[in-house]
Amino acid sequence: MVKKMTKTNPNLIELIEKLIEKSYKEDVAIWKDVSKRLQKANRSTAEVNLSDINRYANADETILVPGKVLSNGNLDNKVNVAAFKFSSKAQEKIENAGGECISISDLIEKNPKGSNIRIME
Repeated sequence: MVKKMTKTNPNLIELIEKLIEKSYKEDVAIWKDVSKRLQKANRSTAEVNLSDINRYANADETILVPGKVLSNGNLDNKVNVAAFKFSSKAQEKIENAGGECISISDLIEKNPKGSNIRIME
C-alpha cells in the first residue's frame, strides 16, 4: 500500500511512483528507500553541499542525493552525482571536476539494480 502523497510537484510524484515500481520489478530495496526519502516533508528534504560530497565520496563513485545539491565547497575528485535538483553553480563545479550530473530517473535506467550507489542526505 502506497502512503497518501501530499506532494504537488508532478515531476516528483512521477519519480516516486517510478522508484516504487522499479523497486518491485527489480526486487531491489534501494529504490524504495529513495522513494520514502523523497516523500518526506519539504522541511526535511535532503540538501547536500559539495563539501560533504567531497569529504565522503571516493573518486569515480556514484552519489545519490534524494533532494538538492548545493554549491558550497569544491570537488577534488571526479564523482557522478544523481539528484532531484542541482543548483546551477553546483552543476558547474561537478562538471568542471570531471564528474557528471544526472537525474534520478536516468540513474534508474542506467543502473536498475542500484549497485555501487551511495545515498547522501
